[in-house]
Amino acid sequence: MLEKIRLAHDVYFEEADELLSRGDLVQASEKYYKAAEEAIKYLTYVNSIKVEKWDLKTINSAVYELSKKYGDFVLEAWKSAVALDTVNLSKDLITHLREDIKKLIEIADRELYNQLAKRS
Repeated sequence: MLEKIRLAHDVYFEEADELLSRGDLVQASEKYYKAAEEAIKYLTYVNSIKVEKWDLKTINSAVYELSKKYGDFVLEAWKSAVALDTVNLSKDLITHLREDIKKLIEIADRELYNQLAKRS
């Protein structure tokens, strides 16, 4: 039986869920943002989008490029991630925005398994 491969975005997301369940809203929000950021970086790599260094301008450009392939949802998920990182939100709103991050991670994980399937 194969175990699920966990990349950085998966680990950050799981940590965020744990923090949210304990009521640590600030730390959970930061971890959800990191999960989204790492998912964007992974999708950028998988799609061979050239990046020299990661900064805010680069990640925003990557999000735009990725939205051409995956749809406007990528833009919406990134907006949710930025809101989580910059605004002090209620637990209900964090839980709502978490779903966008979860979908983004599911896309990244699907791409990972597609890449692995091509190699086998």
